[in-house]
Amino acid sequence: MTNSNWDALDRHENQTLVSLFEKDTQRVEKLTIELAGIRFDLSKTHLDDGLLTGFSEMAIAADLSAQKEALFTGAIVNPTEGRAAEHTAERGSGNAEAVAHAKELQNRMRSLIDAIEAGALGEIKHILHIGIGGSALGPKLLVDALGRDDARFDVKVVSNVDGAALAEATRNMDPHKTIVAVASKTFTTTETLLNATSAIEWMQNGGVADPHAQFVALTAYPEKAMAWGIDESRILPFNEAVGGRYSLWCSIGFPVALGLGWSAFEELLEGAAVMDRHFRNAPIFENAPAMAAFADLFYAQCKSSQTRAVFAYDERLRLLPDYLQQLEMESNGKSVTANGAPLGRHSSPVTWGGVGTDAQHAVFQLLHQGTHLIPVEFIVSKTPGHDFVPAHHEALLINCFAQGAALMSGRHSDDLARNYAGNRPSTTILLDDVTPATVGALIAFYEHRTFTNAVMLGINPFDQFGVELGKQIAKDIGENGPVGFDPSTTALIEAALGAI
Repeated sequence: MTNSNWDALDRHENQTLVSLFEKDTQRVEKLTIELAGIRFDLSKTHLDDGLLTGFSEMAIAADLSAQKEALFTGAIVNPTEGRAAEHTAERGSGNAEAVAHAKELQNRMRSLIDAIEAGALGEIKHILHIGIGGSALGPKLLVDALGRDDARFDVKVVSNVDGAALAEATRNMDPHKTIVAVASKTFTTTETLLNATSAIEWMQNGGVADPHAQFVALTAYPEKAMAWGIDESRILPFNEAVGGRYSLWCSIGFPVALGLGWSAFEELLEGAAVMDRHFRNAPIFENAPAMAAFADLFYAQCKSSQTRAVFAYDERLRLLPDYLQQLEMESNGKSVTANGAPLGRHSSPVTWGGVGTDAQHAVFQLLHQGTHLIPVEFIVSKTPGHDFVPAHHEALLINCFAQGAALMSGRHSDDLARNYAGNRPSTTILLDDVTPATVGALIAFYEHRTFTNAVMLGINPFDQFGVELGKQIAKDIGENGPVGFDPSTTALIEAALGAI
């Protein structure tokens, strides 16, 4: 976007949130969107008619509609790597060939799951899923959110190369009754393969004669998994054009589909598909991902908000902030545009968060009275995830809604230590329940919101070269020792590791 587009928004005369409600009795209706069992309430943001007009004009100038069609039809939307981004094809929306291929690979995964359920690999009680980044965060979130009551297997996800993580995950597992899923798009990820090799050793030490026979590979490069020792019949490929942080919908979701059942996995996909259709077809002012992105852009670009806080007022969604950190910051944490020019503006804000009500007693002091302007997002479910007395869930809901109200209205006191300025924005996302369908729709909402932010800034959200430099340096140190590094790095390596 040109500077003049942003200048007009920067000059926009902002009103307080309280005054916006006073002047428009229809504000809640205008800024609330309901679909897929989710209510998105943006009314406590500073979006008003002027800002919405400005952002909609910018969306037209950025060709958001055409960019959406490019995404959904399998055109190249990742220009630095010359690729499409075909995660929506896993949900049935995209290039016809890609959709058909995704369905074929899903059927392959289901066939393997059917075989496992029929006892082809013997009695199975445990699933050890090994991956990192997008190969771990999605499965970990979904198993934790949806598998508390209905999981058919004990599922553990290991990503950290710290051996303590693998030791903890396997502590109560029977290696003879464990499937190990190794998730790596390239099947070259150093941390993942080290953990997988140690899992083989764990099985061998437990008396398993042929550990490889209990391994499943989830990868876009099946030949590399075969070379590593996994039989082709237990390799579940996926399309290379499915990015890591968008990959829970393909075979990376194997522990979800096996652990929760195929019907739950299908419901997850369909929930996301509902959001896909909404994002693709809904008018701009009724489009939940686009409207949320407009609010993001206003605070990050016009108000210089450097962070955005996400709080799940539901223990089942406690890992959502972790998942969103990668989705949003790896996608849009860029300093150049898709054309390779300097961005010239702020990129993605820092995503952080936690779980309510815990966070209220930890970080909300800063949100209410600190000097930073931090947009807040509350995610909460109407339906509890437990059978205890209703007072538990009522207290949770009341606390969630009270925080949003307090951030907006504040409370004046002549004692400045007890004064709450108010006028602090929040969005509330209210789910009917935490189900595969609603969680699928929610994650797809965040994907499309991230995409809209990228389009409006001219960023390519589908590459991630920023993660490579540190990994390359680590490889260099491992192969060559602390040669050619700064004195601090050299001294640290020598102090901790001695001679390598």
